[in-house]
Amino acid sequence: MKILTVFTPTFNRDYCLGELYESLCKQTSKNFVWMIIDDGSSDNTKELVVKWKNDGVIDIDYHYKKNGGMHSAHNLAYSLIETELNVCIDSDDQMTIDAVEKILITWSLYQDGLYAGILGLDIYKDGSLVSTMKFPSDVKSGKYYQLYGKYGLRGDIKFVYKTSIIKKYMPYPVFEGEIFTPLGYKYLLVDYDYDMIFLNDPLCIVEYRQDGN
Repeated sequence: MKILTVFTPTFNRDYCLGELYESLCKQTSKNFVWMIIDDGSSDNTKELVVKWKNDGVIDIDYHYKKNGGMHSAHNLAYSLIETELNVCIDSDDQMTIDAVEKILITWSLYQDGLYAGILGLDIYKDGSLVSTMKFPSDVKSGKYYQLYGKYGLRGDIKFVYKTSIIKKYMPYPVFEGEIFTPLGYKYLLVDYDYDMIFLNDPLCIVEYRQDGN
C-alpha cells in the first residue's frame, strides 16, 4: 500500500485540474495515491480523470458526490483514505516536484514520535512565500497556533496529517443549503492534542482564483 494520499476536492475545475495532474506525474516519488473528490461537477472532469487513469502514470482514486461544498468533500475523503498520511491539494494548485519525497523522508525521521503530521510551506508561482514568514529555524516541532500567536505567522501553509489521527475528530458539520464551512476548526482541535513537525520547504504552489473559496 502507498504511504500518502493526495486528495483534491474539485467542482467544475476541468480547465485547471490538468496542471495539478501534471505536477503529480512529475513527482520524484510515486509513493502516493491521488484521490479526487468530485463535488458534483457538470463539466468534463470525469472524462479527464478516466483518460488520466488509462494513462497509468499515477494511481488515481475517483469519487463523485452531490455538490455540498469543500468541507463535505473533506468529510468523504477522510472516510475513504486508507494510507498512513494524507494531504489536501486544491484543484487550482500544484505540488512542488519533490513534495511527496520530502514528506515521506521527513515522516520517516519522526514517525515514532507523538506527532499528528507535518506543516510545510505554500509558495506562489514566482517562488515567493504565501505566508509572511518561514517557520523559526531553531524550532523543529510545535503547534500551528504557536506559529500564529507567538511568532506572528500569517497566510496559508500546508497541513499533512497522519490519517489515524485526523479520523479521530468529528466530521465537519453539514447544514442544508450551506456550502461553506471553515476547515480550520478541525486543525485547531488537532492542535490541542498533538504537535506537528515543521518542514521549512515548499510543498504546494498556490494560485487563488475568482471562483475559489
